[in-house]
Amino acid sequence: MYTSGKYQFTRTRDLQSFTVVDQDIRMNFHPRHGTVMPITAAEATRLAQRWMTPSDVLLAASNPAIRQNNTVVDSAAGKVAFIVPAGNNLKSFDLQLRSPALPVTPSGPQNFAKVPVTYTVGQGATKRAYQVSVTETHNPALTGYYADPDILYSQKTGKFHLYPTSDGFNGWSGTYFKSFSSPDLVNWKDEGVLLDLPKDVSWSKKNAWAPTILEQKTPTGYQYAYYFCAGAKIGVALADSPTGPFKDSGQPLLDKLPEGVKGGQQIDPAAFRDPKTGKLYLYWGNGYMAGAELNDDLTSLKPGTTQVMTPDATFREGAYAFFRNGKYYFLWSEDDTRSPNYQVRYGTSDTPLGKITVPANNSVLAKDPAAGIYGTGHNSVIQIPGKDEWYIVYHRFTYPKGIAMGGDAGFHREVCIDKLEFNADGSIKPVKPTHAGIQPVKLK
Repeated sequence: MYTSGKYQFTRTRDLQSFTVVDQDIRMNFHPRHGTVMPITAAEATRLAQRWMTPSDVLLAASNPAIRQNNTVVDSAAGKVAFIVPAGNNLKSFDLQLRSPALPVTPSGPQNFAKVPVTYTVGQGATKRAYQVSVTETHNPALTGYYADPDILYSQKTGKFHLYPTSDGFNGWSGTYFKSFSSPDLVNWKDEGVLLDLPKDVSWSKKNAWAPTILEQKTPTGYQYAYYFCAGAKIGVALADSPTGPFKDSGQPLLDKLPEGVKGGQQIDPAAFRDPKTGKLYLYWGNGYMAGAELNDDLTSLKPGTTQVMTPDATFREGAYAFFRNGKYYFLWSEDDTRSPNYQVRYGTSDTPLGKITVPANNSVLAKDPAAGIYGTGHNSVIQIPGKDEWYIVYHRFTYPKGIAMGGDAGFHREVCIDKLEFNADGSIKPVKPTHAGIQPVKLK
């Protein structure tokens, strides 16, 4: 991939269908225009003895629970920090170190529950001790690169469902969408691909971005409308399950600018059900914000209802709406997703398509340089059913490497969840983005 300065790795079983496996490949250098060749175990040992550093041995830890993207190494201080998702037994956790040449002790499961474990790597002059920690964190909520998360609590399944952009592709060039389910907002199950543009969509095959979903109860069950971006247009696909399979409507729902808007893109849809009236709405736009009422078929907009709703000059993209205590809240992202300063702001309105009032202090979520957290934006919000308990779901630059990636950080993003709280007057308290994330929620 000459212009991006790196290799892309694929795997095939038949030399016809190839799957990108970049996420399975780790290296501490960037080859260009080379090749890959097999070597013997003896050759690997001699190479490791000559070139492998003690920290390389630790970074080769192969326990699949380790979030490799989020490993922090401080070679000068002799520290390595691994993070793992919820549900691991830190009192007996095995890094699964596999060194072809450099001896390492201890081996096997160790107790990381309270303090770091000292590992000694190498021999002779190269021998070195490292303090190794393993921490269970709930952010990122998903393992891997994902962005633009939309979240749903499904009445049908009694679970939370998360719908992100599949990230990690140069220039936001992903072509498929996945979904994840959870009983508690912490333990997430990968439900697989629910829509693949090359296979399932006839009118665009590229740039699968920023989906949103609606659940609609019908006389015969439930119907799900999945609104998604493809080729900088917005489409819709339907299914009878929140995990699909979804069938595309066959044409874009939105492919033109609203009347009076001179520039921008038809992207970033956000679906909303008004709990006061039961009416359904869709919001969208990059460079502008627009909204309209949806027809009952879920695949078309009600004529004459489209409104341009751009709140102020901070609006860039990623509009999102929810209702609480008589107020309609609108959240949006300011700046560019490649910027460390990408952030979330908000305003309120008395109606779903009315004028948005922007408070003087309307920051919801922004970077925290002290914690190494940057690029926090493009959010959704979830209320725990029957409770005044709210959470914000958003993406950030991958930690810790994102801030050093330049513009590439804009497509190496991670999904996170933190608590959303309100003041007595209904104003939103600024959210502090965290690595710890939230504890599992209880639905009853």
